[in-house]
Amino acid sequence: MTSPASIKDSIQKLLNTTSFAVLATENAGQPHTSLIAITPVDEGQRLVFATYRNTRKFTNLLQNQRVSVLMDGSQRDSRDGAAASFVLSAVGRVQEIDATSRSCLRDAHLKKHPDLAAFTQAPDCVLLEVVVEAYQVVHGIDNVTWWCVDELKYPSEKA
Repeated sequence: MTSPASIKDSIQKLLNTTSFAVLATENAGQPHTSLIAITPVDEGQRLVFATYRNTRKFTNLLQNQRVSVLMDGSQRDSRDGAAASFVLSAVGRVQEIDATSRSCLRDAHLKKHPDLAAFTQAPDCVLLEVVVEAYQVVHGIDNVTWWCVDELKYPSEKA
């Protein structure tokens, strides 16, 4: 059995080394996926990203804030070419970042993605966050587990 501490470490490592993810949204039964640049905050309890307001992604989020964010941590072993499978999905709700946190979170996002400075300063760009409720951790076809964010907190972090 895998411990919450080892799962948390795996999740943190992937979040810290992954720059991009696939965001899945939905509107009126029509799914939509988008590539987004992500920045984890609060040890992965929130995932920050930016988008323009005039996108299908943002329109979908106005209608349905529930999302899934997929990150691929699979790696190929250079010796035999075999893939070490590790895929992580975050499930939660998206919300616009409030004015009091915007500057700090934009700075954190730009620290990870400095090439997005002009994009994030555009008048029609909005900074959003996924408030993560749970992670689906996939280490192979038969090794899939779900972890609520609260289960992954160390005892001193739990409310």
